[in-house]
Amino acid sequence: MPTKSRIYRLLNPLLLWRLRYVSERVYVVWLAVLVGLLAGLAAVALKTSIHWGQSQLQDGLSEPQRVFALSLYPIIGISLTALVTRFLLHGNLSRGIGPIIYNTSRENAIVPRSKLYSQLITAFLTVTFGGSAGTEAPISVTGAAIGSNAARVLRAGRRRRRLLTGCGAAAGVAAIFNAPIAGVLFAVEAILLELPAQYFIPLLISSATATVVSKALYAGQPFALITNSWRLNTVPFYLLLGLFTAVLAVYMIRTYNWFDKTLERWPGLRWQKVLLGGTLLGALIFLFPPLYGEGYNVVEKLLSGNAADLTDASIFSVYGDDNVWLLLLLVFFSMLMKVVATSVTVGAGGNGGMFGSSLVAGALGGFLFARLVNLTGLVALPEVHFVVLGMAGVLAGVVHAPLTAIFLIAEITGGYALFVPLMFVTSLSYLTTKRYEPYSVYTRKLIQLGVDVNANRDRDLLARLDLLRLLDTDYLPLRPGATLGELVEVFRHAHRNIFPVVGKSGKLRGLITLDSVRDLLFDNAHYTTLKVRELMQPAPTTLLATDSVEHALDQLDRTDRPALPVCDAEGRYLGFVVRAAILARYRRELIEEGQV
Repeated sequence: MPTKSRIYRLLNPLLLWRLRYVSERVYVVWLAVLVGLLAGLAAVALKTSIHWGQSQLQDGLSEPQRVFALSLYPIIGISLTALVTRFLLHGNLSRGIGPIIYNTSRENAIVPRSKLYSQLITAFLTVTFGGSAGTEAPISVTGAAIGSNAARVLRAGRRRRRLLTGCGAAAGVAAIFNAPIAGVLFAVEAILLELPAQYFIPLLISSATATVVSKALYAGQPFALITNSWRLNTVPFYLLLGLFTAVLAVYMIRTYNWFDKTLERWPGLRWQKVLLGGTLLGALIFLFPPLYGEGYNVVEKLLSGNAADLTDASIFSVYGDDNVWLLLLLVFFSMLMKVVATSVTVGAGGNGGMFGSSLVAGALGGFLFARLVNLTGLVALPEVHFVVLGMAGVLAGVVHAPLTAIFLIAEITGGYALFVPLMFVTSLSYLTTKRYEPYSVYTRKLIQLGVDVNANRDRDLLARLDLLRLLDTDYLPLRPGATLGELVEVFRHAHRNIFPVVGKSGKLRGLITLDSVRDLLFDNAHYTTLKVRELMQPAPTTLLATDSVEHALDQLDRTDRPALPVCDAEGRYLGFVVRAAILARYRRELIEEGQV
């Protein structure tokens, strides 16, 4: 706390100078640039360190040595990640995009400071040693943490903090792929889930800044350039590919969630889970080498027309490179097992995401689809195009982000000539996947926990309100044994016309309203004989402290009461929630929501 106060004291002169000389709009642009710069540096650091680490681990190994080394490395990586999680992060890693979506929509975009470094360290250890997961989720979370905590240090309001959180997430993805538009769209479709008009420019600026940083420090096109355009006679096959990638996306979502639920039955970081998961992942990589690491080298081989090289460093290499059916068998099982490998990597204690795994599985699926069609001799499909389209289709289905998929693939491959096929495949894949899996791989778990991240704006605002913070305790409680005379005395000094009757244990026994006893107030003969317990009435309904504000409003409407009592789980009286107070707070939220 002293360090935090010292930081605020140092920043105070700067913040005062900003208030005097810098307009709000210019200030937001500066913040977007700052967040983009820091997120871009973080992305470059992660990419560079992973590639350096992998080269150190693999250079100098002969092919037979690599086969066994690549199978053993994941156990080391997952174990190191588990050690860091347990002893440095105290068991609280909070993997994936889901927690960031929750932080943004339900916790006023407050992202824990530990995420500034935890995701980078654990993703480096996991992926460098062959963990079969993407780094997009960790770097996006890191970027979101940079934006959120920068806003907190600079004392920004909730709305600006939410904006900068989105800027950081967008910048992280943009820097990973050198794809600024895709970064913006990912932040909108997957994290912010909406785009107020005033958000768009800061998001673009942040993504563009991160892309410039990445391009300057880590130059190079992520994948091969696609220059030739699509052909009209291949349109039916685009539609079939859209359905195929939708089936694959549904399979991946369900498989990932099944493993997540199954592995959660082992609480904490039990070493049995770490060793078993690492061993299983090593066995999968031994059989199917394309599952090693992120897998983007697999995509590069497919795009460069060197699919036969996928058998390198595998037990299948002894059969030669010209056995097409053996190659397709390897591709098929690698495509299906990619989500299993990712699920095991994350579930066993590693860190990574499904974003990159979706791209790799989609590339394998697109190649498999095109090669099988070509083997029939009916038509000659350009396999490189279908690799690209498969990536987009699976990503759109798994993440439920079709626009992100379209622009990401177009930007990272230079495949703008394939815009129309991209639109066909991603739209069909997304709509079909959503029919069978209404929620993405990021949001499905949140929905299962009762967090509706797709709620409309009104419900989203209500969900941010805390019922306990809206409690009105200015209601004078009465004892059941109090007399009518004592009740009259309380009425003289009260500002409310409702009185809770509370027993010695603190439990709510009933209510007394001024209207219900008005006729008895001047009955002096019963001042000492009538007791409160004889006059009280049961509450029309009782709210629990854990109830949502939306539920409280529903109950207020149903009972047509201006206020209702709130109790804890044991029935002890806590106070009243008043309709007017909820509406006043909601109005303040709306006003703050309208301010950048």
